[in-house]
Amino acid sequence: MAQSIRRQLRCLQMSLAIMVLFVVALAASAFTQAAKPQNLGEITVERINVVDADGTLRLVISNKDRMHPGVIAGRTLQRPRPYAGILFFNNQGDEAGGVTLAGRDGDGRRGAEAGLMFDQLGQDQTIGFEYTEENGQRTAAFKVWDRPETSLGELVDQLNAANATTDPVERATAVARVRAAAPKAAQRVFVGKTRDRVARVVLADAQGRDRLALSVAPDGNPSIEFLDATGKVIRRLAPPR
Repeated sequence: MAQSIRRQLRCLQMSLAIMVLFVVALAASAFTQAAKPQNLGEITVERINVVDADGTLRLVISNKDRMHPGVIAGRTLQRPRPYAGILFFNNQGDEAGGVTLAGRDGDGRRGAEAGLMFDQLGQDQTIGFEYTEENGQRTAAFKVWDRPETSLGELVDQLNAANATTDPVERATAVARVRAAAPKAAQRVFVGKTRDRVARVVLADAQGRDRLALSVAPDGNPSIEFLDATGKVIRRLAPPR
């Protein structure tokens, strides 16, 4: 009787061992298969995060409800960001630019915004393409900005503290105060079409003051303008009419 029981226990142990090995082999096979490229045909998602092997975030594709708020100097901005699009992140996980899209046509209002931006390291955008439309007026341009050398990390801390204010009016005031005190960027280059349908190239100095402008009006009349530091046109070249 005892030998029979021992024999049955050995059989049970062997069966369990075989079952465990089978499960391990099945799991390993599943992981191996998952690592292989797959053609999914079509997927529907609200957000996709792409990371490096160490988990560093490098790319986010998202709808407007789940868009990443952004990271600068390792600080995550505490803010809503109601734009669908793509965000790029650099090797240290800070935001480095992206594509954002928005548009609406209803309730008597029509407007749209789109942008492709690339950020200066530790700062905001330094080069980009922008399109805006509001009530029939449109601007489309390539722009270049001169950004301060300082990182935006401290500014992010101040903005996060301001955005944590409970009262909406006080919060808006606090955010505006922080932004007003922040070092200003200078837009150095504008190449595009203005709201009044003028094709225009504008070059500015390091303080963002327009100094040279090439324009073609909607009626086809071209001009070149030289401006002083106050914005006054000191010389204008145009063909005779």
